[in-house]
Amino acid sequence: MATNTVIRSLHDLGAAAWFGGNLMGAVGLNGASKVVSNPTDRLRTASAGWGKWAPLNAAAIGAHLVGGAGLLLANKGRLAAQQGVGASTVAKLALTAAALGSTAWNGVLGAKIAQASDAPAESAVTPSAGTPADVAKAQRQQKVLQWVTPALVGSVLVLNAQQGELQRPEEVKKGLLGRLTHR
Repeated sequence: MATNTVIRSLHDLGAAAWFGGNLMGAVGLNGASKVVSNPTDRLRTASAGWGKWAPLNAAAIGAHLVGGAGLLLANKGRLAAQQGVGASTVAKLALTAAALGSTAWNGVLGAKIAQASDAPAESAVTPSAGTPADVAKAQRQQKVLQWVTPALVGSVLVLNAQQGELQRPEEVKKGLLGRLTHR
């Protein structure tokens, strides 16, 4: 039986970096922007940090997707034969697609905010009275959305753990027998 260490590592490390980087950004980077003393430097500071993270985030997402595709190919037999694997995989794919959408929308909002990086603000995601209306709207959306991406990717990680449990020999046996008895 062949091992899938490389593709599993790409999948898991990519998701871990995607999750952790976005959570750190929401808590650390966006949170720390509040303490920048000049209100007109708060957006610029946060935008610069997110800009530094963006290429690594893209690489993490790419690694996760390549690893995920490899795992799908490597486990296509189990996917078809073992009860529970298909439903878990569909849920994981849906959450991954939602996380990709959330990440993309966060990027669009972040670009809009970065374009007005000299505008005053309370923080990266909290406008002040002097923040332009379109930027304030983007900030309010991002204030919510900054938590959506790590929640979605975290859910993918939980399903990944659940799928790992489904690979235990007793679970494979139970899933194969369950599939046979439902036919």
